[in-house]
Amino acid sequence: MDLKDRIILMRADFNVPLDSNLTITDDTRIRLTLPTIKYILQKGCKKLILMSHLGRPDGKRVDTYSLKPVAAHLQVLLGESVKFLDDCVGEEIKKQALSTPERVVLLENLRFHAEEELNEDVFAAQLASLGELFVNDAFGTAHRAHASTVGVTRHLKSVAGFLLEKEIQYLGNAVQSPGRPFVVILGGAKVSDKIGVIENLLPKCDAILIGGGMAYTFLKSKGVAIGNSKLEKDKLELAKNLLEKARALNKALLLPVDHIVVDSVDPAAKTSVVGESIPDGKIAVDIGPGTVAIFKENLSAAKTIVWNGPLGIFEMPPFSKGTEEIMRYIATLKATSIIGGGDTAAAVAQFKLADKMTHISTGGGASLEFLEGKALPGITALSDK
Repeated sequence: MDLKDRIILMRADFNVPLDSNLTITDDTRIRLTLPTIKYILQKGCKKLILMSHLGRPDGKRVDTYSLKPVAAHLQVLLGESVKFLDDCVGEEIKKQALSTPERVVLLENLRFHAEEELNEDVFAAQLASLGELFVNDAFGTAHRAHASTVGVTRHLKSVAGFLLEKEIQYLGNAVQSPGRPFVVILGGAKVSDKIGVIENLLPKCDAILIGGGMAYTFLKSKGVAIGNSKLEKDKLELAKNLLEKARALNKALLLPVDHIVVDSVDPAAKTSVVGESIPDGKIAVDIGPGTVAIFKENLSAAKTIVWNGPLGIFEMPPFSKGTEEIMRYIATLKATSIIGGGDTAAAVAQFKLADKMTHISTGGGASLEFLEGKALPGITALSDK
């Protein structure tokens, strides 16, 4: 696209965590949009108008969800003035956006307007009226048919930014044409969150390694005692069916053979290692050393690794060892390592291994749906143009 002297409207994902002082605690999502932002500016755009959401203000103005801290931080990262506007639509906002001397403008939180999540067309048209070309670089919201991801594309010529393109490239290749052996690691609390991923990737991968809270529902479905560990009772039959499907496809679906257990989920709790069966009253909080060894063995020859969901309660240091050991091991392999968003990306950052992974997805729900094989509305809207 010819960007010179054009007004570019760009959807970014600046949904970053803030502390009680409204200070950004992790700016990864902002930094990952910089290549697209800098490219647009280098190509001589007349104006770059950025829009994003932050949190879930439910269609109301909530000061703690303002994007004002993001504007200040972006200004530091860019080394160029960023004009922050206190709304995202309206004639006055349009006038300010186009008349301000700053080349970069950041609009206020889109979700202060209920019309954003409703994909309301009048609201989308108001957003579109701010620019001449639309760039979507917000993979984290690509699974949502919102006004700023889908609606705007009905009114403006639209393309993907570099971050969105990178997400499609890595996650798409992992699903469609992975280097083999292709090993999938799934964790996190719930089986229900990963059903679609397992069903879609089971026929395509060589092995699935399961840990985290979801593992105990699988173990229980096999008749293994899980003590007081996390259980989705209504998913027992489904877990059993997925294990049978893996056997029918002759695919390895590996569950923990030992666990780190406690009496209560508390960082100060005394830990112990137990085998596959978890005693009554005990709660499993991490995979054990035997499981770590088996998982490493299955990863050793992998050419593609996709990981979504931690293997224990990694936020509490005593229960983070399994997740950390496997991540550090993957960092030593000559494999394409793709880390799903959300908690898994947070764990990589916590262990300072981000630069050792091939790709870290910026989308939690979006990366899950992509790995499930679903069409994401924000991407489909672009490919339709």
